[in-house]
Amino acid sequence: MALRILITGASSGIGWTLATYFHQAGHHVIGVSRSLPKTPYHFSYVCADLGDVTHLHLAAQEVENNTDAIDVLINCAGIGVSGPIEETPINEIDRIFRVNVLGLVEWTRLMLPLLRKGDTPKIINIGSVAGTLVIPFQAFYSMTKASVSVFSEALRLELKPEHIGVVSVLPGDTKTAFTQNRIKPEIPKDSHYAERYRRSIAKMERDEISGKDPMTIVRVVERLLKRRHLPISVTVGFEYKLFVFLKRLLPSRLVHWILFKMYG
Repeated sequence: MALRILITGASSGIGWTLATYFHQAGHHVIGVSRSLPKTPYHFSYVCADLGDVTHLHLAAQEVENNTDAIDVLINCAGIGVSGPIEETPINEIDRIFRVNVLGLVEWTRLMLPLLRKGDTPKIINIGSVAGTLVIPFQAFYSMTKASVSVFSEALRLELKPEHIGVVSVLPGDTKTAFTQNRIKPEIPKDSHYAERYRRSIAKMERDEISGKDPMTIVRVVERLLKRRHLPISVTVGFEYKLFVFLKRLLPSRLVHWILFKMYG
């Protein structure tokens, strides 16, 4: 059965891969992001800046004008900001929270009336292992992704009587343009953090460039679409499941020591 699937962040990376795959599989896909994809696409599209509430309300009206229901909402839009907590400009902190958290919350609220009319409706929020395994110089990204998981769990409980499923999907390092698009503040050469920050970001970027193909996330999402009852969250990839499990099992001080040695 063809589903009506709305995907935010569909202009590139994981979102574009999801949108393209499900469109080719015969589903009716609506993509949403600030700009149109730079690569060819054949699914429906609505442009909106997820960090701008006015844009979101206009985009929601456009969606309502073109479809009477949504079966699946995939919240995939997100941006990255790296840098020392002390030296990251407040406007960049504000931007990442407006897109990754407030935009996701507001867009979900706007789509709920359409989801209630859908067939076994589902909300799939793309979070990150970074929301569980926090590393230095990535604090604000990790904070937003932790918020996605908390939001998903609370929303799941609130919507349970209406049989609207909610799940958060937690990928690890994934090979996309996210690495190139990450916002990196200028760090003064005489900064206390300069050398450590440079090494840490270089390792993060190497891990991402050699990370999993976005199709790994697509396959996870595809399996979730076939499930009547969704799990609370799904970590993508055996090694990341292992990392998350070990964090729960090992003493916190040991986990922090390992992360410091790797990234600090």
